[in-house]
Amino acid sequence: MDKQVLDELKALLLKERTDLEENLARIARPVDKEKGDYETTFGEVGTDREDNTTEVEEYTDNLPVEVTLEKKLQDIISALERMEKGTYGLCENCQKEIDIERLRANPSAKTCIKC
Repeated sequence: MDKQVLDELKALLLKERTDLEENLARIARPVDKEKGDYETTFGEVGTDREDNTTEVEEYTDNLPVEVTLEKKLQDIISALERMEKGTYGLCENCQKEIDIERLRANPSAKTCIKC
């Protein structure tokens, strides 16, 4: 893969990583930032029963969002690690090159279209 394209894709990954970390920070706290591991926070609205209900609702709303964002972040971290190792852009299943257009659309892709 040509260095200019690799730099372009790395910039996309780094921007997406920053965006995801900012969004995760709104609803979760980092447990292991290097691995993209976060934990949904449990906000304190108040102490009465109604406030507790609001807290639980907010937590149950945020948990699936946190899991989804965390998974995307982990995929990006993995892609950046593959860049460092020199294996980025190769399909994890068939070891063939992943199409550049697929990587531009989804820079953290691990597999080619066929796989």
